[in-house]
Amino acid sequence: MISRRFLGTALGIAAILLLAAPVGADSVRAGPRAVVELFTSQGCAACPPADALLTSLAEQPDVIALAYHVDYWDYIGWTDTFGAEANSDRQRDYAKSWGSSRIYTPQMVVNGTKGVVGSRRPEVHGAIDAASLKVPVSLSVDGDMLKIAIAPQEGVADATVWLVTYLDRADVDIERGENAGKKVVYTQVVTGRQVLGMWEAATGAYLKLPLGELLSDHASGLAIIVQQERSGLPGAILGAAAFER
Repeated sequence: MISRRFLGTALGIAAILLLAAPVGADSVRAGPRAVVELFTSQGCAACPPADALLTSLAEQPDVIALAYHVDYWDYIGWTDTFGAEANSDRQRDYAKSWGSSRIYTPQMVVNGTKGVVGSRRPEVHGAIDAASLKVPVSLSVDGDMLKIAIAPQEGVADATVWLVTYLDRADVDIERGENAGKKVVYTQVVTGRQVLGMWEAATGAYLKLPLGELLSDHASGLAIIVQQERSGLPGAILGAAAFER
């Protein structure tokens, strides 16, 4: 069960307290400059370099890296073990929001606003260097509860709060398709995505999540993403934080 309430001016104080709270052996990543979403496939010969680049990006403290495995390469002969139609739809929705019908792999999307070829390191790092997130998202752990504080922000439109779960690592032996015979290491593999509620710019938001119901053998980490929408399509990401156990 997820509880939610909106706060006024007290949220700023709460956010500071939450940032200061100890989290033991758990890892919290707050204050990133960029959320990088990689659209990739185990059946795509051009994708392993981008997968490796995402692994290195995930090690940067100012980046939250997420790998969305698409399913439209499965026809080649290998069904991606993490592929999902919802991930392909998300990539298509990004393209539609930019006025395009073209999707490709590997593609990295930075903060929901800029898409680049996922294997081109200079372009990817250039997009990250130019990126910033306006809305602070703070996380802390109290027992088995994850507390989330999202500060208010003047002059910004309201946005949706998303929960994205992911698996930090998976080693896959690919038997067929363009990468047949390869063993590829995949990191930050998205395993689920759901709406938690709305963030209101004037008041901010405070939420509590039961970690025991969210993290399992199929999800070792989670990201909280605050993202705007335009006519039902994904827009700019305003803030984010991640937790890993």
